[in-house]
Amino acid sequence: MNKSDKKSLLKDEIKHIDIKAIDSTPIIDSMRDMSFTSRDTAAAADILNRMINDDGCTIFLTLAGSTSAGGCMQAYVEMVKNNMVDVIVATGASIVDMDFFEALGFKHYKGSPYANDKELREHYIDRIYDTYIDEEELQVCDMTIGKIADSLEPRPYSSREFIMEMGRYLTKHAKKSDSLVQTCFEFNVPIFCPAFSDSSAGFGLVKHQWDNPEKHLSIDSVADFLELTKIKMAAKTSGLFMIGGGVPKNFIQDTVICAEVLGKDVPMHKYAVQITVADPRDGACSSSTLKEASSWGKVDTVYEQMVYAEATSVAPLIISYIYHKKDWEKRKRYHWSDLFTK
Repeated sequence: MNKSDKKSLLKDEIKHIDIKAIDSTPIIDSMRDMSFTSRDTAAAADILNRMINDDGCTIFLTLAGSTSAGGCMQAYVEMVKNNMVDVIVATGASIVDMDFFEALGFKHYKGSPYANDKELREHYIDRIYDTYIDEEELQVCDMTIGKIADSLEPRPYSSREFIMEMGRYLTKHAKKSDSLVQTCFEFNVPIFCPAFSDSSAGFGLVKHQWDNPEKHLSIDSVADFLELTKIKMAAKTSGLFMIGGGVPKNFIQDTVICAEVLGKDVPMHKYAVQITVADPRDGACSSSTLKEASSWGKVDTVYEQMVYAEATSVAPLIISYIYHKKDWEKRKRYHWSDLFTK
């Protein structure tokens, strides 16, 4: 890479796909009669559609990885707006570094995986494979999280509670009005980040605690686990649409076991789709294959589908298919946040 100034490196914005403008129905219908990942993708779309049409099914969306920065952010927003998802469990990076970051008016930019990373560092540019972020803007995001924390009562909060306050902040200060955080606040859809501090939020909250050593806010991941388990216990049945794996996937699957520990008999998650490139041969696969999860009593295997693909290539197709089928129009809208405010 030739020596360039920062402005020239941060000039081509990542554009988020509009699943409303592109009807993938013919593609998914064709994939159903194909093979390999194509047929798996169509099967995953069919399972998500079953969740939409199953009266009483609470749908959990889990987000891990960098698809929000990579162009899928508005697809997830449309899932919330159009009643395709009831609860979100995500990494802190998906919610803070990517979504809240853009809500503050900042952007992600097209880059190159072959960039000179030393030169990027000299320009204070962070790289996510082929995507760039301005580190100076990211630090503004960090400090905004600290500012929100400073304004709240000093006590332990679940990540859901704190992210709700982030959404409330955006209703007055957002430069981009339809972020996932603000949309979920407005539609009363809870977002959980069980590893919230493993993101830009962590820097802001550390600064908050450093500045307020005697009385400060903290994030309680055990409260996250308990609140998610309460939702699972209250839901008639449940389905999982999982982008990546990791902590979000593990936490939501473990709610079945946690309910059992609490003496409550709840069914395994009835439906499950996971889109991942992780390999199961090392015993991981971003927290096991779905069939393996069944051995733990977490996921039923009647309606489950692994899709081994990079998520930005197939998730928009599946979400567009569900959007254009419009079965969500007759679906009951849940308000699981109300479970913790009454």
